[in-house]
Amino acid sequence: MNRPNLRTSLAIAASAALLLSLLIVSVIAGGRGERDADIRLTLATTTSTENSGLLDALLPAFEQEHNVVVDAIAVGTGQALEIGRTGDADVVMVHAPVLEEEFVAEGYGVERVYFMYNDFVVIGPPADPAGVRAADGAVDAFRRIAGSESVFISRGDNSGTHIKELMIWREAGVRAEGDWYREVGQGMGGVITLANDQEAYTLSDRGTFLSYVAAIDATIVNEGDDILFNPYGAIAVNPERHPHTKIEPAEAFIDYLVSDEGQQRIAGYTVNGEQLFFPNAQ
Repeated sequence: MNRPNLRTSLAIAASAALLLSLLIVSVIAGGRGERDADIRLTLATTTSTENSGLLDALLPAFEQEHNVVVDAIAVGTGQALEIGRTGDADVVMVHAPVLEEEFVAEGYGVERVYFMYNDFVVIGPPADPAGVRAADGAVDAFRRIAGSESVFISRGDNSGTHIKELMIWREAGVRAEGDWYREVGQGMGGVITLANDQEAYTLSDRGTFLSYVAAIDATIVNEGDDILFNPYGAIAVNPERHPHTKIEPAEAFIDYLVSDEGQQRIAGYTVNGEQLFFPNAQ
């Protein structure tokens, strides 16, 4: 199966994201978007921060303090960065360091600020037909899934999770293709639901998985490998590229993320007693 290159895929995905962005903004901003404010700040972020509930824990305090409404567009990391490239966001909050560094190097972002992390986990059916629980790390887990041709649900959307998944397949020396490998082009919550319904495997960020765990049978079958580390960065869109963007509130938002208050809110956000993200401002 021939895949388009990453840049082409990102451009295609971005076009779809931009068409949907107004609808997504209206859904996610919800009641916050209905109140008056001096400034509206557009944040392009990942589905993991929205699906996990983290945005609801982080945004209200910032909005209240700065008299801002944050309009959040929750898409895959690749799409979020493309929205930043076109100037349709003021700030991005994503989790694919290589793409983030490229975004800044090309002059679209001012600076990548690292502010939190969690990790990825391999989830699958409790019966674990591929024997992934016995795997020696994530790379071996992926080899076992491919070798047994157990169904694997891929986001297929150039998100940070999808990029990490492709990295692991490369490390495993596996061409992920065939009836067992299903790219669905959905966000993390949708992929978890599909994997659960189809008794399939997938790669998920831990935060989103934990926010869904009470409603599904799928379980973590492999975790803890260094390759599964998942850092998040925030980047203000460069006003030299897009003069209409709101650099001062964007930088104020990033300052909030790395502040004691922001870091405490990240650390204090839990689901069913489990901490989903870990502050690590640098």
